Amino acid sequence: MNVKEEPRSDPLGPLTGALLALGALLEAQGHAEHLVVVGGVAMNLRGFNSRGTSDVDVIARAAPAGGGEAPVLFTPEPLPAVLEAGIRRVARDFGLDADWMNTVVAKQWLAGMPPGLAEDLEWHHFGALHVGVPGREAMIALKLFAAMDRGPRSVHMQDLIRLDPDVDELERAASWVASQDASEVFHAQIPEALEHVRKHQGRAR
Repeated sequence: MNVKEEPRSDPLGPLTGALLALGALLEAQGHAEHLVVVGGVAMNLRGFNSRGTSDVDVIARAAPAGGGEAPVLFTPEPLPAVLEAGIRRVARDFGLDADWMNTVVAKQWLAGMPPGLAEDLEWHHFGALHVGVPGREAMIALKLFAAMDRGPRSVHMQDLIRLDPDVDELERAASWVASQDASEVFHAQIPEALEHVRKHQGRAR
């Protein structure tokens, strides 16, 4: 399991302070949380992106397994009351939106996670708040799936292009994405999305 202590750098801008404050609030109450995040925060923490982001997208909570084993992931909904209270206080203290940390993306649980996501998490520690970031392959799959919903001009497609996936990575991501929706219309859109990525990488076939 990869581990990084924060803050060694400041890839998140103002959100770094918010996460540290939330971790301090949890620690003061003798509570610790392990959250798996995606989106702009995950991209920045992994060093894949430098665009700003104003929210933290929580896709799962995690229970460390110990012994070097992958953590057990489970739905974040509903978030624990102590965590919800901390999120509200940090929003007030830092002037953030009430939903600066949210679980909207957790609906992905209805269709399952990309293969290997739990095994390739990189952990960043903000006091008692432990933030797990998916690895490259899972990130590519999640970004392709999100881009299918938001279109070729979405921030998700831009992030996917920044990840610069190779042919094999795209094929594995597409295979997982295809398993998330059985509709013919959805499946017909996958090759179009892949072609868009390849064109903007200069790899159009």
